[in-house]
Amino acid sequence: MHFDPREQAALREVGLDAADLETAADLVADAVDEAAGDLADFFEGGGTYYSDMDTAHGDGGFREHDVDHLDVYTHAADLRGYLKFDRWGVPVEDGRVLNDDIVELRLGGTVNDRVRFARDSEAL
Repeated sequence: MHFDPREQAALREVGLDAADLETAADLVADAVDEAAGDLADFFEGGGTYYSDMDTAHGDGGFREHDVDHLDVYTHAADLRGYLKFDRWGVPVEDGRVLNDDIVELRLGGTVNDRVRFARDSEAL
């Protein structure tokens, strides 16, 4: 179960028993698995994507990226992976689909920020 001891105690205090906690944990894990699949589908086949990634020498506009692929995996409530661009890559620590045109990833390492991606810069 991915709920930490404090969360478990709080959930028990509002009336959930061990079976309820296990059910809730399973539902969270299922939702994370679904999100991972949706994110992988969004980047399927790679190509040109646009982002609102903040860069040191940026002009404040949107960035254009050649994306190779997104490799994601899950464990309970954790969604992690690696976003591979044409010449570099960055760890992914979480993510979600915002709508049909935009996803948001929490990028670790050198970026360390939440970044929105779209196939069309107009969508951002």
